[in-house]
Amino acid sequence: MAKAKRARIQDVAEKAGVSTMTVSRVMSKDTKVSAAKTALVMEAVKALNYRPNVAARRLAGSQSFLIGLLYFDLDTSYVSKFLLRGLKSCRATGHHLVADEVDDDIEKSIVAVKDLIEVTQVDGIILLPPVCDIPEVLTALKEANIPFVRIAPDSQLNLSPYICMDDYQAGFDITELLIKQGHSKIGHIIGNPNQGASRLRYQGYLDALRSNQINVPPAYIEQGMFTYNSGLDAAKKMLALKDKPTAIFAANDEMAAAVISAAHMNQLMVPEQLSVAGFDDGHLATTVTPHLTTIRQPIQEMAALAIELLASKKFADASKVNSREFRHVLDFEIVERDSSQVI
Repeated sequence: MAKAKRARIQDVAEKAGVSTMTVSRVMSKDTKVSAAKTALVMEAVKALNYRPNVAARRLAGSQSFLIGLLYFDLDTSYVSKFLLRGLKSCRATGHHLVADEVDDDIEKSIVAVKDLIEVTQVDGIILLPPVCDIPEVLTALKEANIPFVRIAPDSQLNLSPYICMDDYQAGFDITELLIKQGHSKIGHIIGNPNQGASRLRYQGYLDALRSNQINVPPAYIEQGMFTYNSGLDAAKKMLALKDKPTAIFAANDEMAAAVISAAHMNQLMVPEQLSVAGFDDGHLATTVTPHLTTIRQPIQEMAALAIELLASKKFADASKVNSREFRHVLDFEIVERDSSQVI
């Protein structure tokens, strides 16, 4: 079977009834093109399944049409969900996503960041937590004059555009849900201490308890690392207590899944004898049994907005942008499933 001929920019221009220059400007998000012509071009792009030739575009101008993504692989479900949506959003803007991992070896990681910039000539970089708060990485990007967008940072909030959700309120609301279901013995597994979101979710949990005049013993609070194993260790400690909690809120779904496993190991029925709540609402939330009550974090929307901000080049020179425009707060929602119930 003959291979389908790939649509060219000339084909798009002909179908839309515009010049190839106009098509090029639309694909580069040039705001000077009228809305009417932009609509015609995008209709033709969709009809012809046109994809810009990145190599040719790099030769034609200074853009690489590559966007970098730096992550620290602790919460695999979060990174995977962000990455998949990022890839999809990049295709829509004519870009490609290049991902690289940062680890605990800061010097090695800085070399990797500089190599990413040098080799790929990325137009911008997205920083996932906790990479978004590593001073050495931020300094390297500023020195290289590379635009970047941070996801849920906890420091230097006037440094670059950032996207987040209200982690404090989410932690408060999910804890209050458990309280309204009749629980007063509520444990919490804190997330990675290197991430600001962990502190905010923990504070929300504490304030929900306080606002309902509920005191919990220190043994009901354990430190996790956003990993399954850390969640399992924490849950085992809580469930070994003589006066064990009747509900546990874990700061992400991986640790919440571990709580369910620990309950099974202790012959405890979920949710009849132990209610469990998580945070993220990734694929894992509906893979475990019973399905998790959790906070739906807008991970996909965060990825799409991050790509949009970098592709638009609006923040290419952050020094010229009002810092109030940096902050983008997206909504969350509580998703109630079978892992929690009224007692």
